[in-house]
This record gives sequence, structure tokens and C-alpha cells, in this order.
Amino acid sequence: MSQVMKIAIVDDEQDMRQSISQWLALSGFDTETYPSAEDALTKISSDYPGIVISDIKMPGMGGMGLLKKLMGSDSSLPVVMITGHGDVPIAVEAMRLGAFDFLEKPFNPDKMTEIARKALNQRRLVLDNRALRRELSDGAGLMNKIIGTGPDMTRLKEDILDLGQADGHVMIDGETGSGKTLTAHALHAVGSRAGRKFVLLSCSAFDEEALSKRLFGPMQPEDSQLPAVEEARGGTLVLEDIETLSDAVQARLLSFINEQGTPSETRIIGICNMQEQGKTVEDALRNDLFYRLAALRITLPPLRNRGEDILTLFNRQAEQFADEYGCDAPEPSAQEAAQLLQAPWPGNVRQLINVAERAVLQSRRGSGTIASLLMADDDDLRPVVTTEGKPLKEYVEAFERMLIDNTMRRHKGSIASVMDELCLPRRTLNEKMAKYGLQRADYL
Repeated sequence: MSQVMKIAIVDDEQDMRQSISQWLALSGFDTETYPSAEDALTKISSDYPGIVISDIKMPGMGGMGLLKKLMGSDSSLPVVMITGHGDVPIAVEAMRLGAFDFLEKPFNPDKMTEIARKALNQRRLVLDNRALRRELSDGAGLMNKIIGTGPDMTRLKEDILDLGQADGHVMIDGETGSGKTLTAHALHAVGSRAGRKFVLLSCSAFDEEALSKRLFGPMQPEDSQLPAVEEARGGTLVLEDIETLSDAVQARLLSFINEQGTPSETRIIGICNMQEQGKTVEDALRNDLFYRLAALRITLPPLRNRGEDILTLFNRQAEQFADEYGCDAPEPSAQEAAQLLQAPWPGNVRQLINVAERAVLQSRRGSGTIASLLMADDDDLRPVVTTEGKPLKEYVEAFERMLIDNTMRRHKGSIASVMDELCLPRRTLNEKMAKYGLQRADYL
């Protein structure tokens, strides 16, 4: 997702522009120069992939005017101001208006490099999180991880967008392998804490004493980490397997949450893995802690309930593994597509990824079938096309959609090539693509 970052240097003095540009280029940065604020504004948009270093005093629009324009367009764009000797009050005003930092002439080039590196790192985080939010909100790409257009996944993406912007703590539950940790990452990435710390802690990986110390301290001088609540301060703290917390640790966590007040400085996301045991997180946590953490809640759908999204997810994973292993991705037959749809998937997405990788490996050897992999994963899986509660028509349509999707992807959106391979007239192909929500633009 990250892109090449640039440094825009704005200064009316040619020697100064060139000097700064050469030094930063020697330090490994990609630079571009502008002789005036007006010239810079024609090129620097709200999504500019980089930062700006600008002199304050310039003919025409000065650096302060440029700063105000840039902040009005994108308040998160890092702008470093260069001031003359004695212009510190102006620099302080620039910081108040949103400047990232300032350098006073004559400045130390190494200090400029250090400031530029920090500013670029911050900008990269902002742009990556902004791109992630766009992918989640408009459905394009879906991070190649959150995949699906069915009702359950559409609702999940909407929940991520809505709850990501809220301040409350969140509880995420669902079956093993259904994507709970990925959802926690997405909640953090689309929210106001996106550029801050994201700390993930597996509660089941520690005994009670070690977990209490890792969470709250005190840490010893030889310890390389801060306590998790300090490390995540102002950001997001994710507690996996939260149902394993002892009563004593639960009490300390509740006290920490209460001390933060409202809104909380640090967001807590609890991840629960109890569904397979027929229990819920309410059974494991004290009531007062549960209701503080579960003010907002997301329950992830099991893979077996995601319908056609199963085929889409399998195909995308198979394509990725095929690229990695340098071979063609296997195309499921109608029988195999039906079995993918009806498989119980106890391991959910994690299990499907493993099946996709093994399918690619055995396809590369020229042996084996997807059905055999599914049968190996579940001895009770029957080699039939229909299953109770799902008519044959559903499987036929799902297979048809998968076939058109695969063919469009392989031919990069060439309608003529797809018509030829599938022996379909154009009108029929258009009707089926419309029926299944497939658009040629997505394959170009």
C-alpha cells in the first residue's frame, strides 16, 4: 500500500533550494523544488505523497500563506518551516497553525534530515490509513484480506467504519480463524487513533503473574518494553483471548478503564474465542468489566455462512499462492465449487487459506483435486452437489459467477476473449455479469 514519498522544497533563492535538495538527495530522499508558493500549490494536493519544507519569507505569497493554504487542504500534511535568525515568534505562530516543525538559519543539515525522516514516517502512516479507509468504504480491493460482497461481509465493513470512528471500547467475538484480529487492526486503522500505537497482547500466552506485569508493570530496568497500558497510551490496546483473564487481572483492568474517564484516552479491544465451547464472553468476565468492554460489539460470521464469498475468497488466495509458486491457479470444477460452498469449515478463513495453498501445490504437480483436500480436512464431507437447506440452483449460480469472474480476471476484462472461451453471446454475458454484480472495469 505504501508509495514512494517525496519532499517538496519551496524557496525563492535558487542556491538554497539546490543546497537543501542535494543534501536530502544524498541522504536517500526523493526531492522536488519550487521557486514560489504559487508554483508549489499547483502540484501539492490533499493526498500529496510526502512533506513540504518551505522558507517563511518569500516574494508574493510567503511561507505562512502557503502553510495556511496547505493546512486548509490537508491538515495532516507535515510542513517544516525555515526561518531567519530572530524569526522565532513567527515560527511559534507557524507551529500554532499546524506546522510540523521549524528550522532556524543557519541550520544543521543533519537535524533537517532527522526532522524530514520523522515527518515522512508520520505522513506514510496517515496516507496508508487513509487508503485503507477508502478501500473499506468503497469496496475497492478490500485490502485483499477483507473479501466479500455478501450481506454478512457488507455488514461487517459497515460496522468497522462506524465503530472505528467511535470512542468506546469494543468486544469482538467469533469462531477461531474467522478474522477477529484483522478486524481489530481495521478498527484502529479507520479511526481517529490511526497514527498512534497499536498494541496486541495474547492473554493466554502468560500466566497470571506475568500477564499482570506485562499489562500494568512494574517493569524492571532490564526490561525492554513499557507496560502494555503505557505502551498503548493514546492508541489501541487489543487483548486476545480476553476470556482467560483471572479475576485479579480483570479487577485491575476495570480500574484502569475507570481511571481513564470518558472518552477514554486508550481504546481497549477485547477478542473472545469462546464460541466453539458453546459459551460466551459474558460467562467468563465479571459483569461490570463486560459491560464496559462490550459497549460496542462485533460478531464475525463463520465462513460456512458466507455463501458465494467462499468461492471468491478461495480464488483470490489460490491466485496469490500461484504467483508465489510460479504456476497457474487451479480452477474448481462445478462439483468442487459445490463442495467448497457446503464444507463446514471449522477452521474458517484460516483453514480455507491452507486448503488453497495445498490446492496450488498439488496442481503444480499435476495431481490431486480440491475435493480430495476437503475430504482430508473433513472425513464426514459427502461428495454431493446439494446439501440440506440449499437448493441446487444456488450452487449452479455460484459456480457460474465464479467461472465468469475467473475468466474475466484471466483475460483482464477482454469481453471478446471471455465470450469466445465461454461460448456466450454478448447479450447473455452482459446479463449474467449484471446479475452477479460483475463489472468489466474491475478487471482492467
